[in-house]
Amino acid sequence: MSSESQPALHPSTCACCSGVSRRSFLAAAAASTFAASAVGDAIAGTALAQTTPAPAQAPGRPLLIKGGTVISMDPAVGDFENADVLIEGGKIRAVRPNIAAPNAEVIDAANMIVMPGFIDTHHHLWQGILRNIGPDMTLADYMRDVNNLAGSVYRPEDMHAGNLVSALGTLAAGTTCVLDWSQAQNTPEHADAAIAGLKESGARAVFGYGFPTRGTPAYWKDPGNQYPGDIRRLKKQHFASDDQLVTIAMAPLVFPTEPAVECWKVAREVGVRISTHIGSAPGQLEPLAKMGLLGPDTTYIHVRKTSDVEWKYIVDTGGSISIAPYVEMIMGHGTPVLQATLDRGLRPSLSVDVETTVPGDMFTMMRTALSLQRELVFQRVRANEQNVPKLLTARDVLEFATIEGAKANGLDKKCGSLTPGKDADIILLRTDMYNVMPVNNAVGAVVQSMDTSNVDTVLVAGKIVKRGGQMVGVDHARVQRLAAEARDRVLKAAKLERKKV
Repeated sequence: MSSESQPALHPSTCACCSGVSRRSFLAAAAASTFAASAVGDAIAGTALAQTTPAPAQAPGRPLLIKGGTVISMDPAVGDFENADVLIEGGKIRAVRPNIAAPNAEVIDAANMIVMPGFIDTHHHLWQGILRNIGPDMTLADYMRDVNNLAGSVYRPEDMHAGNLVSALGTLAAGTTCVLDWSQAQNTPEHADAAIAGLKESGARAVFGYGFPTRGTPAYWKDPGNQYPGDIRRLKKQHFASDDQLVTIAMAPLVFPTEPAVECWKVAREVGVRISTHIGSAPGQLEPLAKMGLLGPDTTYIHVRKTSDVEWKYIVDTGGSISIAPYVEMIMGHGTPVLQATLDRGLRPSLSVDVETTVPGDMFTMMRTALSLQRELVFQRVRANEQNVPKLLTARDVLEFATIEGAKANGLDKKCGSLTPGKDADIILLRTDMYNVMPVNNAVGAVVQSMDTSNVDTVLVAGKIVKRGGQMVGVDHARVQRLAAEARDRVLKAAKLERKKV
């Protein structure tokens, strides 16, 4: 526990978190610019204030979040029915009741839950301009129409617009950190534009440098192919420091073998984390494992059609798992491997995947994961099976959506919990709304009752990006225009039609 902290009213793991009494519960839950040749004036300029701006943040002053119900996600800090969070220099300095900070700007957190921002470990932000384009799409439909057809005609300005609107959407929904799995790097300018969109948004993001959507087998033999080697330039040009809001990872193939090995070798050469989709066919990890390319800095997404041997590779090398429970069931990936992950002693993170078909918020992902695992266990109970797995709890999936996400993104020293010394990536969730009042269990309220409408205030590294339910410093009309123009360009070039109703 921090020397500045006071003991929590109750340990976060106590039995009364199941909540038989209100008192017991409350204690327990108490743009950057890129190359001018890339896009030009269509995406130039910084965002301006909204028509009705939220109150401006006082520059240079400490912030004191006062009088909220605090869920810290750090057992050493604990949870509080009523406590304060002090922020100085963009970092959390103290979490405890009755902090005195006379020079601080006060954020009144009465009727609020104060907690770390959600963390999404796999989200194709470039597709933000194609939100809900295929509400009934299967995985095969998506691969044909979005990943391959639409992705192949994206221009750099379309990448910028998609990333900008999606990243702002994640912030508005309380997700302060996202891994942008960006596989439409058809030219170096596409990558520059995508990164610019992330930086302009103000989100904490990991840019997952993915393979081109034009990545046919012939592409890999083309001398003009910039992937994956262009990551060397990107690392030097945009990510010279690891101490910045936007960082980089490799988002490589695992198949076919020859290009996959090249991707993984380049990632190891430049020293970046790896995030990869796995499981379209068994045996994909074996050549990579035999070459010693797997490691604890690797996150495996979906993990379907994966053999026991490959699971052993993942466990033995300390890899992490990203599950997108909603999309995996609605688009036909297969039953999410949530229980298989838990059975192997791993704790998964959660992710959105594609907004072409699913919502972009972590409330949906938490509820989906929780209901799926419990129903599968209940099925086994009804079948009179013995020694069934333990039921997940609301706190479990809240951990998946926060601290486990931070670990999978390699950022748990910076975010994922309200721990003094970490960056102040914090959200305030309203409890005085009809969908949640009266609150009887704070963790349960977040996981089971809340939605994006409850997200009142969002901070990233101590900077307020949403306040009083409004985004701060965003020119809404401009973003809306960029997104619509990019969508229209892409659909026309791809010869795709959208069903408006």
